Amino acid sequence: MFSHGKESGPWGSKITAMAAVVRDLGIAVQSVDYRGLDDPTARVHKLIAEASSVPGELVLVGSSMGGHVAAAAAATLKPVGLFVLAPAFYMTGFEAHTPQNVDCPTVIVHGWGDDVVPVDNSIRWAREHVAALHLLDSDHRLEDHIETVCRLLRAFIRELG
Repeated sequence: MFSHGKESGPWGSKITAMAAVVRDLGIAVQSVDYRGLDDPTARVHKLIAEASSVPGELVLVGSSMGGHVAAAAAATLKPVGLFVLAPAFYMTGFEAHTPQNVDCPTVIVHGWGDDVVPVDNSIRWAREHVAALHLLDSDHRLEDHIETVCRLLRAFIRELG
C-alpha cells in the first residue's frame, strides 16, 4: 500500500516505478489518493480505512508526508514492514506528532541533500527505532536514484518473505 507525499499524487513517478517492482514480485499494489486532503491526521484515517480491507499481509510504503502517514498508521494496521522515503519526521512545530509506535521491520531511504525534510530527522528516528537507514547522494525527491530505491524495496520485500 503506497502513500504519496504532500505535493504529489497516487501514481507519481516514484510510486509507479516502485509499484512495478512489487508487481514483478507477484504482489498486489494499491495507492491511496490524498489529493485535496492536506491534513496529515485525515490522511492517516484515510489510509487506515483503505488498508483495512486489504486481504493478507500488508507492507506500507510512503514518501515524505506519506512516509509520516504510513508510519502513523502502522500502529493500527500492524503491517509486516514499513518502507519510507524522506519521511516527514520531527518537523519543526510537529515534533510531538512523529510516530513512535512502529513495531515492524522498517527501512528509511533519505537524500543527503534534502532541503525539505532534514536528513538528521531520519537519522534520529532510525537510531531511536533501530531501523535500517540508507543515505543517498540525492535531494528530497530521490528521483535521480529511483533504481537504487527500487533495488532497496525489492530486497526489503524479499527479506520479509
